[in-house]
Amino acid sequence: MADHDDDLVPSRAEGYKLGEKKTVDEYAKLDAEDEALNRWKASLGIGAGSGTTIGDPNDKRPVVILQLALEVDGRPDVVIDLEQPGAVEALTSKPFTIKEGAQYSMRVKFRVQHEVISGLRYLQRVKRKGMQVDKSEEMMGSFAPNTHSNPVYEKRFAKEEAPSGMLFRGHYEVLSRFMDDDRRNYLEFNWSFDIKKSWD
Repeated sequence: MADHDDDLVPSRAEGYKLGEKKTVDEYAKLDAEDEALNRWKASLGIGAGSGTTIGDPNDKRPVVILQLALEVDGRPDVVIDLEQPGAVEALTSKPFTIKEGAQYSMRVKFRVQHEVISGLRYLQRVKRKGMQVDKSEEMMGSFAPNTHSNPVYEKRFAKEEAPSGMLFRGHYEVLSRFMDDDRRNYLEFNWSFDIKKSWD
């Protein structure tokens, strides 16, 4: 059976063409008299009064995923600090447990540095016993580099409900990616979860 990980990329509308990459300064100066463009730039924190951008000049990554959290109604959040060495690798070996029928969502904290990121997305493919059972894409948005007044971004994804019933209980393998409109991959990791009758 073919491996379909190559098609886990952001979708594109037919005829969509990527715009030319610009620096934050170039965006700030671009068409200063265009009100609609100025509102868009202001929504990204670009322009007068937006503050000095932060980020490690030695860290060339434009997007740094800092933290992932699994939020489940009525349970403490499971938080993964990705700044800790080995955190991404540990995701592979420690499955999350989700009780059947439980409401849950994922939350991510991240930093953007050095450039404007257009169309950041979270993509995931879920497999059970080697067969794909779900594939999803969630638009996170476009982001300017973080500043001292706005040091991180946080995105909470839509709430989902774990399936119920004996047929759905079991182990699931997940491939997750954070990518942008240019299909640059900022973080890719494997993780897993078990759907169980109870939390134990």
